[in-house]
This record gives sequence, C-alpha cells and structure tokens, in this order.
Amino acid sequence: MIPEIHAQSLGPPEMSVLLLSTAGVAILHTLAGPDHYLPFVVLGRARRWSTARVIGWTALCGAAHVGSSVLLALVGVLFGHGLERVRAVEEWRGNVAAWAMIAFGAVYLVWGVKRALRGVAHRHEHGAGEDEDARGFRATPWVLFTIFVFGPCEPMIPLVMYPAAQGSWGDVWTVVVVFSLLTVGAMLAVVLGALRGIRLLPTRSLERFNHAVAGGTILLAGCAIQFLGL
Repeated sequence: MIPEIHAQSLGPPEMSVLLLSTAGVAILHTLAGPDHYLPFVVLGRARRWSTARVIGWTALCGAAHVGSSVLLALVGVLFGHGLERVRAVEEWRGNVAAWAMIAFGAVYLVWGVKRALRGVAHRHEHGAGEDEDARGFRATPWVLFTIFVFGPCEPMIPLVMYPAAQGSWGDVWTVVVVFSLLTVGAMLAVVLGALRGIRLLPTRSLERFNHAVAGGTILLAGCAIQFLGL
C-alpha cells in the first residue's frame, strides 16, 4: 500500500542533526570501503588512463552506487516496506556485488599473470591512451560499473527513509545530494591522491605486472567486502 504523501519539512534542529549524520556517514563509509577507490587506482594505473578518464569512471560508478540505493529506499517508502525489508534486499545486493568483484578480480588476475609471463611489457613512455595490449578487457570499466550498480550503500538507507516516511521530500533530496556529493568527492580525493603517490614510486621495472596487480587488488577488495564486512 502506497502511503499518503504530505508536503512538509523537518524542523531546523532535526534537519541539522540529519545532515551532520549524513556527512559523517558518507565520508566514513567511503573511506572504510576499499572497493570505493582501489579498483579505480589500480585500473587507472594498469590501463594508463588519463586523469580525466579516471575521474569520469570514478564519478560515474560512485553515482551508480549511491543512486541505486536511493531508488531502493524510495521504493521501500512508497510501497510501505519497512527498513528491515529494504536492508534485506541491500544485503542480497551486497553479496551479489562482492562475489562479482571477486570473480572479476580473479579472472583479471589470471589474464594479467599470463600476459606478464608472455613478456608483454611496455618499457618506453606512452601517451595518455589506454593500453592497447588490454584489448581483450575493453569492457572492464563497464563490468566495474555494473558491480557498483549492485553494490549497496546501506548506511544511507535510514538517512533517506526517515524524512521520506514523513513526506519531507524536499529534505529527502537535500540528504541525497549531500550524501552523493560527499561520497563521490571522497572517492575522487582518495583515488587522485593515491595515483599521484604511485607516480612517485620507482615502479617502471614492474610495469609488465600492472594488470596482474590490478586483478589481485580487485580480488582482495572483493574478499574484504565479503568476508570482513568492509
């Protein structure tokens, strides 16, 4: 049964607490989850993406990650589903996303190791274009995007459902915008900072293993989500 919707807003003190909670949850949730930034760091490095491309894919996946959970929360409110039921769906989505990331990382790791053992390495400076030897994995960023669509943003659910359940739709969108901007912003900050740091390391002799390292890192990130609850 769809609840009746009334146009109203939360009071200033209540909204202030909600927004402070939203900001804290968004930043801590992002920093605590290695899946929010490690895949973009290692893929950007391995595939020699330009900074603009790294920013684009990170922002797109971050938006998909938040947007799918917002949609689920709003559907839960509109059709009268309780928080526990919505969380159960989020838990299922989380399992799907974690196992998908594990499988993706494992396949990419095996391919990267085989590529490295064949001696395929670029020992000269390249432009900003993507690694042409990675043609077999051109769909990699879209696979990652799909995983992020399934990836739940569970801590955000109660933050959105609380004002939505009271019909405070203006406040709902305020929470959504704040949470989205801070989540994507934190993802970008960590990714760009990590890429800048990596460029300072003497890793040229290990370039042939970049794809294997990327696959292994994504595999470990997926395992951290599934088995450690990060």
